Amino acid sequence: MIHYILCVALGLAASAFPPPVPQQKGAAMTKHANGTFDVTIKPQTDAGVGDPTVGRMSIDKQYHGDLEGTGQGQMLAGMAAEVKDSGAYVAIERVRGTLNGRKGSFAVHHRGIMNRGAQDLVITVIPDSGTGELTGIAGTMTIDIRDGKHFYTVDYTLP
Repeated sequence: MIHYILCVALGLAASAFPPPVPQQKGAAMTKHANGTFDVTIKPQTDAGVGDPTVGRMSIDKQYHGDLEGTGQGQMLAGMAAEVKDSGAYVAIERVRGTLNGRKGSFAVHHRGIMNRGAQDLVITVIPDSGTGELTGIAGTMTIDIRDGKHFYTVDYTLP
């Protein structure tokens, strides 16, 4: 199945490539949130559309730890036709819940590339996507999968 959904959306070695945290004017201090998440990825079908090397999936997550809540979104993934362990995915996910005691939601954009097994994953908070007590949030998320368990880190700023 699209190389196990591109190694579960490139999370296997994402921590090896930590992205920079965007800095806001006014020197807001970067905060961190860590924890685990459970994820269900389900293939979606579009009758008569597409190619077997391209897939669309729904994402359903349950976050635990400093971020308590849910994440829901959609992912498009593509694999190389003839080279194993090469492909890419993009996804948009809306996260709803409480982040270090602040309630609201925000959206993230995933961009993952796997080049013959070398993985590069960047997950960025979409500008101006924060609501409630998370209005104005900016930052990045990393994911890591160790021994079958999913971990996240959110590095963020708030006004």
